Amino acid sequence: MGTATFSDDFKRDAVAQITERGCPVSEVSERLGVSKHSLYAWKRKFAKTVSGETGKDAEIRLLKRELARVSDERDILNRGG
Repeated sequence: MGTATFSDDFKRDAVAQITERGCPVSEVSERLGVSKHSLYAWKRKFAKTVSGETGKDAEIRLLKRELARVSDERDILNRGG
């Protein structure tokens, strides 16, 4: 049995599933048919390039939650007044 060769895009997408979406390494490993060892190695290699986007995504999620909270408060005040 030979070793599979994966593109850098594939590896980045796999790392993004772990770092951005919060999927467990074991789940991604089973789903993609890649060893956990490979995923951890890819994570070390590509996490720096993905982490910049992760920070942006986290900030967007935070801002969306804040917007929803403020919108709810506004709606409550509008109904009461």
